[in-house]
Amino acid sequence: MAKRKRHDDASDYEPESTRKPVASRRKRPSAAVTRESSEGATTSETYATPHSPSLHLISSPDLMRPSLLEWYSGVHDARGMPWRKPFDPTLDSDARAQRAYEVWISEIMLQQTQVATVIPYYNRWMSRFPTIKDLAASDIDTVNGLWKGLGYYSRAARLLAAAKKVVEDLDGCLPDNAKDMESLLPGVGRYTAGAICSIAFNERVPVLDGNVSRLISRLLAIHAPPKSKASLDLLWQGAQAMVEGATCAGDVNQALIELGSTVCKPRDPDCNNCPLRPWCRAAYQISENNVEIKDIEDLCTVCDPIPVSEGCAAPPVTSYPMKTERKKQREELNIVSVVEWRGDDDRWFLLTRRPEGGLLAGLHEFPTSPEVPASISVSEERETALTVLSHLVECPSLSTASSKVPQLAGAPRLVKIERGGDVLHVFSHIRKTYRVQWVVLEGGGASPPELATRSASKMKKVKGQGSSKVESMWVRLGEVGNAK
Repeated sequence: MAKRKRHDDASDYEPESTRKPVASRRKRPSAAVTRESSEGATTSETYATPHSPSLHLISSPDLMRPSLLEWYSGVHDARGMPWRKPFDPTLDSDARAQRAYEVWISEIMLQQTQVATVIPYYNRWMSRFPTIKDLAASDIDTVNGLWKGLGYYSRAARLLAAAKKVVEDLDGCLPDNAKDMESLLPGVGRYTAGAICSIAFNERVPVLDGNVSRLISRLLAIHAPPKSKASLDLLWQGAQAMVEGATCAGDVNQALIELGSTVCKPRDPDCNNCPLRPWCRAAYQISENNVEIKDIEDLCTVCDPIPVSEGCAAPPVTSYPMKTERKKQREELNIVSVVEWRGDDDRWFLLTRRPEGGLLAGLHEFPTSPEVPASISVSEERETALTVLSHLVECPSLSTASSKVPQLAGAPRLVKIERGGDVLHVFSHIRKTYRVQWVVLEGGGASPPELATRSASKMKKVKGQGSSKVESMWVRLGEVGNAK
């Protein structure tokens, strides 16, 4: 299992259950080859063979499964995944529920994350939370601490929320069927529910992640927008055909995922070593001469013509699935104020907790002014630091630190506001530039200034992140990296 493809919008992780397929369009079938050229331009070609919709059906699953499983039996241990175990039909209900918990944790960790990265995190997680009851008894700070560095932190929060729900409402056992698992657990969609229930409970339900989607698109030569409803219906139908009648549905699903991840790769697929090559329609390019078309109404209206190089007889396997234009990432500029208070022998830093919803939910950060104009001036950047201090720290005189008004007796002194440079962080849907400024306070007592208890109502809120009330704390220099 490699990365799980996901789509993000305002949050760092969108649960599978919220995704909606894109409506497809009906088209007339295209001619076999069309050429487009203009004077002085390079000739381009498209390949579009009229074909029957039956081309996109798996017609021989009983022949394909033995070949697939024989290949899988030789590779299932190759990457050392601790969560991958043979199905044991002798397990009782409690043992199967425990197996479901292990698969669930691995599947959530694998979303948009490489296998090699996940393995040490999974081992640490299972050592700390060996059962779902252990997880449910924990708290978000402990969970985030174990998750630190794995990214997409809302996954960890949803795991904790789901575990508490299972313990409180479901007698501590995950549902044993995909329908209930998808409907009852936050953050669990059709793919995840299918993976858990086929592997742990041997339920004959399909899986369709990015790897399986690519594999079936090639097996069935589907060249259509991959997220359209028509495409998704065909892909899920193909995945379902592979597990129907299977003795061990979980092994079939894991074999499909492994094959898509390691052999049927996006680039440079290893077709010569693919156990399903004899049935791969992308590899053999079935034409209208191979599939009988009795009536013009019996023509596929899902597929688009395939762009090919000039003179190419047929498109390569990598033409499938259809390439789509990636949505342009939006650009954002945030001002980060690293606020430091210096005592006699100590250095403390001000941290705030992000809202419980949205990007990097619930994590601590240096006070940040989000989505400021790209044209912001240096003086306006300094003012953001003063605004942060005025709303988070009980130091009324700091708001006039840049003026000639004297500081109040016994109050902390604003020593400097110094630019620290820009840091670019690329999320899947945002290119965020964090412009850092170092804000130094001194004096005012033997401990850091008191924190404000009022709501930071004048600080800019992030759209969709709820209340503007800010939770903040002072942390010693040596403990900043361990803040959860």
